[in-house]
Amino acid sequence: MIAGGAALAIRRKFSASEFWDDIRKYNATAFGYVGELCRYLLERPASPLDRQHQARKIVGNGMRPNIWGTFKERFGIEQVAELYASSEGNVGFTNIFNFDNTVGFSPMPYALVKYDKDQEAPVRDAKGRMIKVKRGEVGLLIGEITDKTPFDGYTDAGKNASCVFTDVFKNGDKYFNTGDLMREIGFRHAQFVDRTGDTFRWKGENVSTTEVENIATGHADLAEAVVYGVEIANTNGRAGMAAITPHAGHQIDFDGLYQHLKRELPAYAVPLFLRVKTAMETTGTFKYQKSGLKNEGFDPAKTGGEPLYVLLPGTTTYVPLDAEVHANILAGKYRF
Repeated sequence: MIAGGAALAIRRKFSASEFWDDIRKYNATAFGYVGELCRYLLERPASPLDRQHQARKIVGNGMRPNIWGTFKERFGIEQVAELYASSEGNVGFTNIFNFDNTVGFSPMPYALVKYDKDQEAPVRDAKGRMIKVKRGEVGLLIGEITDKTPFDGYTDAGKNASCVFTDVFKNGDKYFNTGDLMREIGFRHAQFVDRTGDTFRWKGENVSTTEVENIATGHADLAEAVVYGVEIANTNGRAGMAAITPHAGHQIDFDGLYQHLKRELPAYAVPLFLRVKTAMETTGTFKYQKSGLKNEGFDPAKTGGEPLYVLLPGTTTYVPLDAEVHANILAGKYRF
């Protein structure tokens, strides 16, 4: 903004209901977004004024693929400059060419390498070298550490060691481990897929929380979905659970929701548990807070009275999960 000689308007607190009024008031031609901000705007009732503004470009990160095109079309946005970077990292991407559903292009030396989710480590070949993924495949993003792209490190020396890979493609080279999984889409562009820690294993398969969230919010009744893995006694891995919020004025059709998830996801990725919330807790940058949800799990005594539902083995819809059903699950009366 300073380099371009532009003016900047800052509101003390984000308001979805007054956002576009502010855009019009200050004749803004662009705005910044982060996390779920754009989805909050899309949740507002449609208005004849949706395109009555000067904003044509937006820049930020966290735009979900399932709303990308809809947001641009509804609000007349011509360019989404999604970006990817981290304060400690040595590689970044910017969507300067205005491709849809991508964090953009990077001129920095990086690679997307095959990643074993079971071992939580990159795959190495017989010679001990990492393997680059092909176009369309998902891999771990690593940034080469060079004089021009250094890794300055954390204050914790132990964490530094865990974030640096050596002898990746040749003896002596070093790469920073971003911890992020990206899809190689060619032309030095990538699409964000997931954090390595945001996957869980169920029925011997890896489940991407981001993928399930995107599919779930594709259902007409759901405004938000946060997916995470929960433990069930006497089972291996973690079962899928989703905290969901309905659109304003919507009642969730649980039969229809299950059919939607079943149609769009492999069986192992369909969440077994649902928690219906009136509002989702987020951080100051509109990122969902999963840690509390994971700790509370599917225990009715810990979820503050919020409705819980379960897809019991051999059934074809979600049913209420009360204290009795919870006790039966813990007692192993159902074979998940």
